[in-house]
Amino acid sequence: MSEFEKNDSNVSLPKNEAVPTMIKQTKVIEQIEEKTAGFWMRLWAFIVDFLIVSAIVGIVVNPIFHFFDWSFSEERWYSPMTIISGLFYYAYFVLTTKYWQQTIGKMIFGLKVKSLHEEKLGWLTVLFREVVGRFISNKLPIIYIMVAFMPSNKGLNDIIADTVVVQEKVFIKRKKEIIQEIAPKDKFDGENSISPIG
Repeated sequence: MSEFEKNDSNVSLPKNEAVPTMIKQTKVIEQIEEKTAGFWMRLWAFIVDFLIVSAIVGIVVNPIFHFFDWSFSEERWYSPMTIISGLFYYAYFVLTTKYWQQTIGKMIFGLKVKSLHEEKLGWLTVLFREVVGRFISNKLPIIYIMVAFMPSNKGLNDIIADTVVVQEKVFIKRKKEIIQEIAPKDKFDGENSISPIG
């Protein structure tokens, strides 16, 4: 039976123990990444989008209600005005995000929605982000503040859909740790090598 004993170097292994197959080594590298959009930039973009949707509803829907003499004052969630306004609201966010990856408000402020797993935003991703996530956030507006504190400035709709909002053509350097596995001979070579003695 072979035994490993201490040689001339400072490296030693106990007797009768196998040489480790791999050794983990941590390496720090710098990566260039797109800068994520913060809370205030996204808030201003949302305000612009909200004003655009309100204008569309005012131009398209209000005349129809005047023509048929329907009531504007009903505040129930199932009133015709609420339902039609809601359809315009969600359709605007879904269609602009799907086809341009940004709403008009985001275009003005140079923001874009990107998927973490897809090259282009798929329909399912957009529907989860702009309908499910936005519906929950609209019911509890305090949730929007998450953007200010979450990693990568993610909101609830980003978490639900695995997306991130980035600033176009703005990049930052970020340090990233990578753990590599190397063979023992790469670590203990030359005069620090370990030689089996049998």
